[in-house]
Amino acid sequence: MTAASGAVTIRDIARVAGVSAGTISRALKNEPGLTESTRQMVLNTARDLGYDFCKLRPKRLRRLTFLLHRQHNTAASSPFYSPVLHGAEEACRKQGIVLSFMAVGPADGLADQLRIHAPDGIVCAGFFEPELLTALRGTGKPIVLIDMKLRGYSSVNPDNMMGGYLAAKHLIERGRERVGLICGSLSHYSIRERARGYRQALFDAGILADPRLEAIMPDGVDLETGAWEAMESLLALPKPPDALFCYNDSAALVAMRCCLTKGLKVPHDISIVGFDDISTAVLGHRPLTTLRINKKELGAMGVELLLNCRNGAIEEQVSPVELVVRASTVC
Repeated sequence: MTAASGAVTIRDIARVAGVSAGTISRALKNEPGLTESTRQMVLNTARDLGYDFCKLRPKRLRRLTFLLHRQHNTAASSPFYSPVLHGAEEACRKQGIVLSFMAVGPADGLADQLRIHAPDGIVCAGFFEPELLTALRGTGKPIVLIDMKLRGYSSVNPDNMMGGYLAAKHLIERGRERVGLICGSLSHYSIRERARGYRQALFDAGILADPRLEAIMPDGVDLETGAWEAMESLLALPKPPDALFCYNDSAALVAMRCCLTKGLKVPHDISIVGFDDISTAVLGHRPLTTLRINKKELGAMGVELLLNCRNGAIEEQVSPVELVVRASTVC
């Protein structure tokens, strides 16, 4: 039977799967009492037959797991993702939801760990490989992405593109002519959007983008090393940048230290803008001009989206960003 030949029922799935209708019902509703292999077999059979999962009455969400990719579970990423987690935790507490946390990677036996946490819904923060998200979707649990966007998933993101645009526009309006960029891997949605905003601001100002002024940090190195090497490569150019937009504050603070070590004055010789407004942004040699994100609100929005979009509908929300001008760009 297929979706085209009529409405698929639980009894149809039971007949094809060779198990009882009660087993099918428990698997579809993510209820306990089944092995993971049986649950996956039922879900796969239901999908193959074209079962309409929207017919299931969603049970009240009581347990939520907050997933963070292992690559973000670092000291450099903590100033951003810790407030996001706190925002999600506060939203869960208000709703009477138990929140658990997991840092995961592709080789971590995700299904076994999730069985221990037994969540009714999942929030994924930051970059996740599409294959890992596909494995999570196979659990049948509702998923919301925070700080990432992928077709077929509900998501909450800062206005990354606008933030990159405002950063570069600010530097151009300060009279800077060679605005450089330091960014991480463009496979990350947020980084890619920030770089896109930077290039759009150059285009709108009639400035020809120079690829030599864009430094992408290499994979496999820590942020401190990658940002320092990226800044050194820009300063070694015959015509180095007189302004710099960094994809996050941590990279911007490293770049600033590198410039000071080379004898440059900030902002006289080079102006620097970061992104995220982490707590240490004001503690450097020059307080950092940056794009402020309400990170706790971002976490709360993810939880609210998970609660409100449990009928299979896909919703994408964008949180505004704010340019905060400090001494790294203005004397």
